Amino acid sequence: MTPPPSGRAPLRVALLGFGFAGRTFHAPLIQATEGLELRVVASSQPEAVRARLPEATLVSSAQEAATHPDVDLVVIATPNASHAPLAETALRAGKHVVVDKPFTVTLAEARALRALAHERGRTLSVFHNRRWDSDFLALRAVVSAGLLGDVTHVESRFDRFRPEVRQRWREQALPGAGVWQDLGPHLVDQALQLFGLPDRVHALLARHRDGAQVDDWCQVTLVYPRRHVVLQASMLVAGGLPRFAVHGTKGSWLKYGMDSQEEQLRAGRRPGSEGWGVDPAPGLLLTGDSRNGTPTVAPRGDYLRYYSALREGLSGSGASPVTATQALAVVSVMEAAVLAAQSGREQPPDLTPEERSEFTADFDVSVPQRSVPGPPGHN
Repeated sequence: MTPPPSGRAPLRVALLGFGFAGRTFHAPLIQATEGLELRVVASSQPEAVRARLPEATLVSSAQEAATHPDVDLVVIATPNASHAPLAETALRAGKHVVVDKPFTVTLAEARALRALAHERGRTLSVFHNRRWDSDFLALRAVVSAGLLGDVTHVESRFDRFRPEVRQRWREQALPGAGVWQDLGPHLVDQALQLFGLPDRVHALLARHRDGAQVDDWCQVTLVYPRRHVVLQASMLVAGGLPRFAVHGTKGSWLKYGMDSQEEQLRAGRRPGSEGWGVDPAPGLLLTGDSRNGTPTVAPRGDYLRYYSALREGLSGSGASPVTATQALAVVSVMEAAVLAAQSGREQPPDLTPEERSEFTADFDVSVPQRSVPGPPGHN
């Protein structure tokens, strides 16, 4: 455990689930965050937990961990369909809650949890860690500086190359499975943080691999008055396509390659260590008719900022890094996409006026960027 900030007792954490998300992301990030103590782990893999977390109390029941008396914060990294019932259990037990993406499988579940957290006076947050990808931070900086002018067309993609269907719950015909539920939340949350809520959602979901039981390809377009944001994910793209292609009235920005933090976590690197989150592939800013773009260096990616901001929010020294309302808005777009794909018609995100009014983005570029000056020397 890293020491807590001066004068504070550590926040005691229970981690529910020690599969890929719990083992690769949450456990190392919690351990590396000052003031958090990973006290309890619920898992059906006791040997793996004891090897990695010998000081943690191991329990076999997620329900037991969610209500454990020695825990302040419950982190849920279990299969998607279990997110809502486990979060409800933890909130009713008086715990603060972090849910891995997707927040919930349905919008109704998200609304119920948001209301319960408000009623119980507990913090409810969702682990939308891709806000702290180096490439996304670079895109935010480029758009914020007005280097692209009015952004009119965005292509954001998150691909894998896994031609064989694997025997795991994410690829079985279960609630919350499929590539849209797996990778779509990352794409949607980033888009909403940049551009706010869309007017309508157009979507295509498909199965391209032999034996696929759920969608393994998706193309979802968020429709704004003068902007289209195309979100794409596939299990059959071997590489070569840009992660981001962003176009505006002053130029375009292209970015190849993925943020390095997941790869570093898989390799057992300690979060925050030397070289952590460094992106070796700069973006390329293209303006006018020039074919020779200007490289843009990406800020260092830093997933630790999620848990450090959460700690500050729980101590009363800051805001939650991802609010329940922001997470609910993501679910509304996710659900609108499914309905659009099923009906063949564009669908609006099904949000109430109150939910829309309470939605806030970290960074809003909905105002035309002509009034935003670029850096010195940029025309």
